[in-house]
Amino acid sequence: MGTLINGRYELDDLPIGRGGMGEVWLGHDTKLDRHVAVKFIRFPNGEQDKDYIRRFVRESRITARLEHPGVPAVYDVGSHEGRPYLVMQRIQGISVADLVAEQGALSIGWAAGIAAQVCAVLTAAHQASLVHRDLKPSNLMLQPDGAVKVLDFGLAAAPTLSDFSKITATGLPPGTPAYMAPEQIETNISGPATDLYALGCTLHEMLTGERLFTGSTSYDVWSKQVSHKPLPVRGVRDDVPADLEELLLHLLQKKPEDRPVSAQVVYDRLLPFAINLGPIPGILDPASTVSPTRMYGSMLGRVLTSTPATPPVGPVLPPAPTAESATPPAPPQRRPGEPSGIGRSELRRARAEASRLVGSSRYGQAAEVLAAAVAPAVTALGGADEDVVRARLELADALFEEGDYRRAGPAYEKLAQEQGSRVDLALHCRLRGATCRALLGETSEALRQLEALVRDETEAFGADDPRTLELRRQIGLLQLGAGQRHAAEQTLNCLLADLTRLHSANHPGAREIADLLSGLRQPDSR
Repeated sequence: MGTLINGRYELDDLPIGRGGMGEVWLGHDTKLDRHVAVKFIRFPNGEQDKDYIRRFVRESRITARLEHPGVPAVYDVGSHEGRPYLVMQRIQGISVADLVAEQGALSIGWAAGIAAQVCAVLTAAHQASLVHRDLKPSNLMLQPDGAVKVLDFGLAAAPTLSDFSKITATGLPPGTPAYMAPEQIETNISGPATDLYALGCTLHEMLTGERLFTGSTSYDVWSKQVSHKPLPVRGVRDDVPADLEELLLHLLQKKPEDRPVSAQVVYDRLLPFAINLGPIPGILDPASTVSPTRMYGSMLGRVLTSTPATPPVGPVLPPAPTAESATPPAPPQRRPGEPSGIGRSELRRARAEASRLVGSSRYGQAAEVLAAAVAPAVTALGGADEDVVRARLELADALFEEGDYRRAGPAYEKLAQEQGSRVDLALHCRLRGATCRALLGETSEALRQLEALVRDETEAFGADDPRTLELRRQIGLLQLGAGQRHAAEQTLNCLLADLTRLHSANHPGAREIADLLSGLRQPDSR
């Protein structure tokens, strides 16, 4: 009998895989009598970090919402002897890394077919504001029925504002060098376009059997990712169609905004090449094997594409009314002068309940409670009421912490527009709104908003205020992540001069900027 954790999960004697960010064990759920995989996450510096655990739980909950056939289900999350873990669906099959290692370059059809399935998963993830950050062949599992599972979403980042300025204690960005985008290497910033770059590296490897860039050290590979142009794949394999090579080079653009606009667009461009998906001996089940998954997928493929049925002969009668289609009863009449909505005491109870849920990191439920209360409270009390404004801000914050940046961003922006007389609140909401834009990959608009914000913060607080200085750093790092190297150097050089003037060259903030600029001036030293 192996180690038993949480009185429920019995682990095998040895882990099946170890990496810099964690280790995976196979195990058995003794409560539900099923096989599982348990992934333990390592702390960044090897020491227990409460904030890291809190964030891990938050990210796990976001990941668990990602319900897609191409993603292993998340069953449970917990901590054992101070180490957080995820319990997930156990997947059978072979990793794409092992498949390429065993068989070399894949057929055009299978390379495109695997990449297209990954795009379907990325579309779902990016719609949920979830970025994988470590997409690579070893995280893609080809199952015997031909379906692909994208692994390790438990390590994905639902980014926070601090990610824009976070440089690891070792100075080394997290990830696998051979599949990391330039912006991820230089600034630790990841967005949907970062995953598309990694997909390009993976597609190149499937088509050629070789990694896009190699080197004797991680620094060598990082340098090539940042500064070397990829060689056209048709120079290695002449049967690759020109349009597929064009797509591959599009994915591998150095600047995020120069890559395809979405995984869905990449999916559509891959489909024409995902043909002739014949057997892979020893890997796929034979055609005679019944596959419920392929049956299900085949039927879904007919939705909205089938030939319309022959119209019926004779008069068409309207459907009989049902309980659902019947005219709803008229709402109860309010007394004259009685406002609709909820009162102040009900709103405060909703805010208190949401606060309790936030305290347990249950941000999605907190957002639901607040969303149900805010609209009727605006009707009854007005949008400018102090309690209503606080509830609206708490709703935006809950959505932000939940990773729902598509709803949080507009909520912050509307609050900022309405709070002209409350400078601190308006500036805070503008910063959060711009951050949502950046985390959704809308880098240009985020930079435009942040540059306007830094001008207003300078006027409100002064050029030397810590808030203004920090915002300038965020802008410089975001410029780097967007591939605007020259603009980033200008921003960071000016910031370094001011930090040195205000403090000293040995100030931690000044040293961090100086180290970053030094790396930018000597890219080949990586």
